[in-house]
Amino acid sequence: MVDQPEIRLADGPRLHVRSAGSDDAPITVVLLHGWVLDGRTWHRQVPALARTARVITYDARGHGRSGAIDRNAATLAQLGDDLATVLRTVVPTGPVILAGHSLGGMTIMEYAHRHPADFAERVAGLFFLGTTAEGHTHTVYGLPTHVARLVRIAETASAEVLARLGDWRPHRAFTLALRPSLRWLLFGYPCDPADVQLTAKAVIRAPLGSIGGFRPSVGAQQRLETLAALPTVPTAILVGEKDRLTPPVCAQSIAAALPDATLTICPDAGHMLMLERPEVVTDALLGVVHAALDRPRRA
Repeated sequence: MVDQPEIRLADGPRLHVRSAGSDDAPITVVLLHGWVLDGRTWHRQVPALARTARVITYDARGHGRSGAIDRNAATLAQLGDDLATVLRTVVPTGPVILAGHSLGGMTIMEYAHRHPADFAERVAGLFFLGTTAEGHTHTVYGLPTHVARLVRIAETASAEVLARLGDWRPHRAFTLALRPSLRWLLFGYPCDPADVQLTAKAVIRAPLGSIGGFRPSVGAQQRLETLAALPTVPTAILVGEKDRLTPPVCAQSIAAALPDATLTICPDAGHMLMLERPEVVTDALLGVVHAALDRPRRA
């Protein structure tokens, strides 16, 4: 992908943007990454998509190569507004497909909630990957419910501490120490160690203020009603059978709110589906692209 000029947001932070494919493509796919990750997690989908569409990825505020954030701006509402800014600035015209993994999917829902007219005018397709519309309602980390409740209490308290650490990042030497826990939490089977390494590097790069700051907003989000009110567009929903953060019940509730969407549960896969099952994810994304392009001809 080619780095685009950075976007400077109205409240100060900059967003790092990457582009692939032709500027004259008939449709643009915008890929949104997960919490404490960055746009590189989509690297296996970009080449195939770029043969048909223009492809945009960007690192959300407080993630990857984008600028740090004020603690008060670490909210899903702000990320939804940031997506609106990206579309106005980088993709001002033409249909778009929004594809979001985890936090990225929640960002799309927030954009739809806060900018419904823009959504209806611009969005030609949706792709939700390992995400939820119900905050942490169904997140039990693959643990017994009573244990998960204690983990959530500890996690919430830790997030409050991390949110106060601002732009501080742990040393890269911690990457190796993180790998076993990330392997267990985010991946199913089989798993390529290189994918765990890429994920660990992204997590280490995220400021601790972002890791902790977004936690309250992410846990509280409830957007099933927003989804149910959306215009009907080609939509695919994918989730890993072994996803410990957004288990299949999360995808099933999204599918219930979007009855025309296709739902795929990938056996033995975890939360990082674009890395674990790249061909499945790429084919499903291309399916949404082709369905969106075909709709005007059918009409």
